[in-house]
Amino acid sequence: MLRRPAVLAVALALSCGALMSSSAALAGAGSAVTRAGRPPAGVLGIDVSSWQPHVNWSVVKADHLRFAYVKATEGTYYQSPTFGPQMRGARRAGIVTGAYHFATPDTSGGAAQARYFAAHGGGWRAGALPGVLDIEYNPYGSDKCYGLPPRAMIRWIRAFVSTYHASTGWWPVINTYTSWWNRCTGNSKAFAARDPLWVNAHRRTASPLPAGWTSCTVWQWAETGTYPSDQDVIPASLFAGLQHEPR
Repeated sequence: MLRRPAVLAVALALSCGALMSSSAALAGAGSAVTRAGRPPAGVLGIDVSSWQPHVNWSVVKADHLRFAYVKATEGTYYQSPTFGPQMRGARRAGIVTGAYHFATPDTSGGAAQARYFAAHGGGWRAGALPGVLDIEYNPYGSDKCYGLPPRAMIRWIRAFVSTYHASTGWWPVINTYTSWWNRCTGNSKAFAARDPLWVNAHRRTASPLPAGWTSCTVWQWAETGTYPSDQDVIPASLFAGLQHEPR
């Protein structure tokens, strides 16, 4: 099914408040009750990297896991050594996959990092989830905004998403924390119209969201649980649409 990416971004919108944890959420989740609490209603998934090198994909699939995002790249200097095995293992188990890029805005430009990501696992393939720009607190230094003031950070993000869209046909999903977004982009609303949102919010609801977005597509709702790594959820009404051809 063909959809233009700009239209698809709108179609992927759903109130994150609807994903509040509840008893009803267990109706389709079977035994997937986590140490962090009951999972929100929706399609359950995880995001993994080389920190989780040995996921038993058949086991997590049997426990109702439906999707997995896998780290492909970071900056323009790192390709995850576990990316290929993790993607192949998940796909063999019947789990829908997608790739994500960890941004380091202080090491190279947004356009260069988008091209690097697209060339090393981030390009779209049939049945895959759209690529993700993971942009959040700097884990390597004291300046959590990578030394960039808000206007420069907005330019960096714009260069990444525009270059990635030109290369793949997708407007990438933006994965972030509301607190980081408010601090490091100055509460920018510049990307809400086109880029679907993945919000990291380890509490009972995903709100409040970053500026401009009134809804989210992916919610990382817990760091630990039944599945090995972060616990994610996508609204069931959006899940199939995420896998459609972008062009």
